Amino acid sequence: MTSRARDLGITVAQYGIAVAALAWLLTQFDIASAVDLLAGVSIETVLAVVAVSVLGICGRAYSWHSVISPLAPVRFRTAAGTTLIVNFVNQLLPSRLSGRLAAPFVLRSQTGMAYSDAAAASALHTGIFALYYGIGATAGLVLAIPLLRVEFLALLALATSLYFVAGLAILLGGLNLSYLDRLIGWLSGVAAGIPRIGERVAARLDGLLEFTDSSTTTFRTLVGEPGVWLRYAVGWTVDLVIAPGVRVGLLLGSFGATFEPLVALPLYLLVAYSVTLLPLTPGGIGITEATATAVFVALGIPAAVIVPIVFVDRFLSIYLPSLAGWYPSVRLDLSSLTAE
Repeated sequence: MTSRARDLGITVAQYGIAVAALAWLLTQFDIASAVDLLAGVSIETVLAVVAVSVLGICGRAYSWHSVISPLAPVRFRTAAGTTLIVNFVNQLLPSRLSGRLAAPFVLRSQTGMAYSDAAAASALHTGIFALYYGIGATAGLVLAIPLLRVEFLALLALATSLYFVAGLAILLGGLNLSYLDRLIGWLSGVAAGIPRIGERVAARLDGLLEFTDSSTTTFRTLVGEPGVWLRYAVGWTVDLVIAPGVRVGLLLGSFGATFEPLVALPLYLLVAYSVTLLPLTPGGIGITEATATAVFVALGIPAAVIVPIVFVDRFLSIYLPSLAGWYPSVRLDLSSLTAE
C-alpha cells in the first residue's frame, strides 16, 4: 500500500468516526424537544451568551498577543487574525496540536517577523497552552473520579496526560534546539561530498544552524519572562475557563437544569473536551461532543439538556471562530512563507 493510499484510508476512517459519533449523539435526545428548549431561551440570555463568547475569543487573541508582543510591536487585530486562522487550520487536521504546526507560517505572514522568531513564539504558545490545559483538566478529572466509570476515566486520563507530555516536550525541545547542531553539522559534511548538488545542499543545512541558534535564543528569552506567562494565563483563563463556564451555566439555568457545584463546571468542561488532542477525528469533531455528553450525563445532566448545550458551546467557541478564520486565511501572503 502506498503512503498516499494509507493516508487517504486514515482520513476516511477519521471522518467515519466523526460521522458515527454524531449519529450516536442524534439517538440520545429528541431533536424537536431540543429545538423547543433553545427557542425558549430568553433574549437576555442569548445576548449574555454571545457577549461572553466574544470575550472568550478576545481572551484567545490576547494569549497570542502575549507571546508575540515581546518580539515586535503588533496590533491586537493582528493577534486576533492569527488566532482565527490557526483555529481554521485546526479543524482541517486530526488534532488540536497538529493544527498548530501551521502557526509559524501564519505568524510570519501576519507580522513579517523572521521565521525563527515565529517558530519560537508559536512553540511557546502551544507549550504553555498544553501545560495550562493539562493542569485544568487534571483538576476536573480528580473531581470526576467518584462519578465516572473506570474505562472512561482511563480514556480521559490518557488524553489529559498527553497535554503534559506535549507541553513539556515542546518547552524542553525549544530550550535545547542547539543540540541538533552536531547532527546538522555531520549531515552538512556528508552532503558536501555529493557530486554537483552537494555544496548547495550543505549550504542549506548550514543555514539550519543559524535557524536553531536564533530560534533557541528567542525561545529562551520568551520563556524567561514572567510577564509572558502571566498575560498568557489571563487570556487562557478568559477563553477556556470563564467564557465556557458562564456560557454553559447560563444555558443550563435557562433549560431549568441545576449543576452543583457551579464553580467546578469549567473544570468538568476542560476534561470533557480534552480528547481533542487525540488524533481521532479532524478537529475532534463528533468524538468531542460525544465524550462531553457522556461526561455530563454521568454527572447527572439529562442527555436531552446537555447535547444541545454542548453543540451550542462548541459552535460558539470552536466552529464559528474557525469559519471566521477562513476569510483571513485566503488573504495570507503565501510568498512570505517561502521567502529567505
